[in-house]
Amino acid sequence: MSDKKSKTTTNSEIETRLYHQRYLRAMNSPLRRKILRVLNHGKATFEELENKTGLDKTMLEWHLIVLENGFCVEKEKQKEKLIFKLTQEGKVVNYMK
Repeated sequence: MSDKKSKTTTNSEIETRLYHQRYLRAMNSPLRRKILRVLNHGKATFEELENKTGLDKTMLEWHLIVLENGFCVEKEKQKEKLIFKLTQEGKVVNYMK
């Protein structure tokens, strides 16, 4: 693990519990874990994720929102394209079936 502080813990027990709920919701879907496994091989555009997961646009958008809200995925803009990448929290997919 890196020295980077986790995004799912805070100084407040209530806030930490809410963050963990968001994180667990994101991880509790086989389709979202499939997206994370694709991103485990490196950053990807929306179109690349669409092709590699076989999900339609609407379904993929929904799952990416849940993953981002659950601290598993970040997006960044590179040359007019959105690029998705795993966060430290998203890398837990390496330890899941």
